[in-house]
Amino acid sequence: MVKLAAKCILAGDPAVGKTALVQMFRSDGTHFQKNYTLTTGVDLVVKTVPVLDTNDSVELFIFDSAGKELFSEMLDKLWENPNVLCLVYDVTNEQSFISCTKWLEKVRSQTSGISLPGVLVGTKTDLAGRQTVDSAQAQVWALSQGLEFFETSVKLKPTPTHHQSATQSYRSASSSGVGKDAHKFCLKRLRLSAPY
Repeated sequence: MVKLAAKCILAGDPAVGKTALVQMFRSDGTHFQKNYTLTTGVDLVVKTVPVLDTNDSVELFIFDSAGKELFSEMLDKLWENPNVLCLVYDVTNEQSFISCTKWLEKVRSQTSGISLPGVLVGTKTDLAGRQTVDSAQAQVWALSQGLEFFETSVKLKPTPTHHQSATQSYRSASSSGVGKDAHKFCLKRLRLSAPY
């Protein structure tokens, strides 16, 4: 059994849902923060996550970062040597998607030239009627930057069908070797660079 540690930077504009996303992740979907509270600086969230189909686990140190420019100088020190990136935008706010380029550059400037695995997450999909960011466009951009892509809503609970679909996708990727290669890559990357 391998237990790894990883520093995950959660970045994006103010009010895109970063804190709500990380709180739902930490509570396994049981705690939805109904009142908006501005993050000042960085909130640290720690969660151990099992790696599917192994006995391995990763202790994630998630740095939930303020989206306001006012706090950007403070982030440089706190963001040193990240292992994983989660960029977040609001699907109903095109400017928050455009700003992802700025956030990505800022985080990558802290990596000392090392390739940084990560994900682009579009939030607030429960507001589909107000969506202004095209999903296909966001996915193309994410892939061009070497990021995975997902859209979600912390207000909507995943259905059994959603869980089965995700599990099936993982198994399909694993049986083709893609998932196993990704797992090996992530474990190797975390072993090489985890600062904890």
